[in-house]
Amino acid sequence: MSLVVGDSLGLTRLGDGFSLRNSRRNGGKSKLFSVSRKRLARAALVQARPREDGASASPSPSSRATTSPPVVQYRRADLADDLQAEARALGRAVDASIYSPELIARKHGSQPFKALRRSVEILSSLGGFALKLGIDQRQGKLEQNMKKRASELRRIFTRLGPTFVKLGQGLSTRPDLCPPDYLEELAELQDALPTFPDAEAFACIERELDLSLESIFSTVSAEPIAAASLGQVYKAQLRYSGQVVAVKVQRPGIEEAIGLDFYLIRGVGKLLNKYADFITTDVLALIDEFACRVYQELNYVQEAQNARRFKKLYADKADVLVPDIFWDYTSRKVLTMEWVEGTKLNEQVAIESQGLKVLDLVNTGIQCSLRQLLEYGFFHADPHPGNLLATPDGKLAFLDFGMMSETPEEARFAIIGHVVHLVNRDYEAMARDYYALKFLSPDVDVTPIIPALRDFFDDALNYTVSELNFKTLVDGLGAVFYQYPFNVPAYYALILRSLTVLEGLALYADPNFKVLAASYPYFAKRLLTDPNPYLRDALIELLFKDGKFRWNRLENLLQQGSKDRDFSAKDALQPVLKLLLDSNGEELRLLVIKEAVRVSEAMALGTVVDTYNSMPEFLRSLVFNGNGNGPLTMSATELESTLELRDQVSRIWSLLQSSESFDPAILQPIVQVLQQPEARRLGGRVAGGVGQRLAARFLQQLLRATTPSSSPPNP
Repeated sequence: MSLVVGDSLGLTRLGDGFSLRNSRRNGGKSKLFSVSRKRLARAALVQARPREDGASASPSPSSRATTSPPVVQYRRADLADDLQAEARALGRAVDASIYSPELIARKHGSQPFKALRRSVEILSSLGGFALKLGIDQRQGKLEQNMKKRASELRRIFTRLGPTFVKLGQGLSTRPDLCPPDYLEELAELQDALPTFPDAEAFACIERELDLSLESIFSTVSAEPIAAASLGQVYKAQLRYSGQVVAVKVQRPGIEEAIGLDFYLIRGVGKLLNKYADFITTDVLALIDEFACRVYQELNYVQEAQNARRFKKLYADKADVLVPDIFWDYTSRKVLTMEWVEGTKLNEQVAIESQGLKVLDLVNTGIQCSLRQLLEYGFFHADPHPGNLLATPDGKLAFLDFGMMSETPEEARFAIIGHVVHLVNRDYEAMARDYYALKFLSPDVDVTPIIPALRDFFDDALNYTVSELNFKTLVDGLGAVFYQYPFNVPAYYALILRSLTVLEGLALYADPNFKVLAASYPYFAKRLLTDPNPYLRDALIELLFKDGKFRWNRLENLLQQGSKDRDFSAKDALQPVLKLLLDSNGEELRLLVIKEAVRVSEAMALGTVVDTYNSMPEFLRSLVFNGNGNGPLTMSATELESTLELRDQVSRIWSLLQSSESFDPAILQPIVQVLQQPEARRLGGRVAGGVGQRLAARFLQQLLRATTPSSSPPNP
């Protein structure tokens, strides 16, 4: 019996098995891999996707005797075995380098000629660029030529190699350091570098895993299927299982090259900190932070752990896919992951030819990004199109977990509070938020920043949420950051970039798409349902203004929040009730009592008006003594306002009822809360207020109905 894995790999049938002629770039010679029909002993226990039907993990003989790539299903490895496999991978990465400015300085400072040679290469490229900038400034053409110079800088970074490719990508997320034209151009920087020889890649795999290539893989692609700044990727098939995998191999000598570059860049950073007064950011700290991230990317075991954590947090949704890790074939320079078939998210025609919609996939990406930002704080910091794939079954696959970042817990809630202040146009509070977000040091006076925020946002907020372009908002805010002494934390810059990239992908499919409109349902749901005290305060701040409840805001939040598939009416009601009945909630209770009286009165008076309007004309005259004043002593404006309040509250109740989670059982916990002594006292105060107002109106109506009309004076 024979096994054929795929014609595209150049297989030759060999009776009991098959061979793969895989041409390596090693002087034109070819290497022949022979594979016996007999499966070798399983080399490792790995994470793998379980079968939907719970069937056995091992492929049957009939499934192995096919003429197309076998679709092999697996049981999920036992947790203890998986942890052991991960521990072995960690052991292989025990000597992974950690960024240390002192060690780098000691190592490369002792190699002056090598450092000098690289310095000349860098300075000859960047010096010419700086000279052009100087000429532009002297001729007054700095603004006019900015777009052109930004494009030149992108090409220079690409030519200087991996460190500068990464540096350019990092700068593209820093609105406090770069003008908008540079941000836009550097955001297009791709890690598209020449591949390195296959022989070196395969030798690295064998050296890192301490196994021969033939014992690991039955097939390997004849050439890399992707190349990036730090490594290149091969498509392969595991010998023990037939599983198709992606194998990422690190570039040889990359750590040495990056270490030398950061040694030189730090030297420039020291000079900028000392002499460039116009730069308010601590450049040296920024370089160290960025270098630390790049060094983390050089450790592929760390990337594997990032992928596993990301999968645990976010792949619980049916439409998000994160590939599994094969720990026993992973080390600090080799990463083996489940192969994902898919189409890049910017290839609209190819995606739609499969019956999929780009906008649906982008919406999935936005919802996942918001969860990353506002729930757990662990997020993918490099979501460019090459790292986002549309799978044939409509899932959004995330790839490449080398660059990750975290949002501090306090910052997650501060961001939401910042948005609330933005909605309320409270620019003074917005400016103060930048202290909590660590954008400004406590000694910076925010007074001059407030007019800049007002000028920009008053114009931007003239658009509705559905009309506001996220990129325009980010660019405008970036211009404010660039003009004032802001130090934008890396997590904030990276998440803005993530959402901007997703909006850019969506605009290919729909020029009118707006990421803010797509994200608003999630944001509304979080405000309505999250019991966190900070978010409860933010909700109160949003709904109450000048002692009045803004029912239109609540209605809008419910309308938007109900669009989120995880919205629950029960979750939206319970936290508010608990907050209302809290021992520290007296001030809020007074506002709620006042509003509850107003609503109850509106309901009662609305019923009276509806009853009056349904009466025949003769009965109206009989009941109200023919005075023509109607049933209420209210002006037309007041009556219209009262009826609008009644209708608005009715619509809100309908929105709650329309929630899929709404059923009679939802009232049970609410009734339990209302049975508490404080709730009963609250209810009594509401009922008393309503009774007093209705009694006063009834008395006014009675007096008007019984008072005879004034007679005209005698002549």
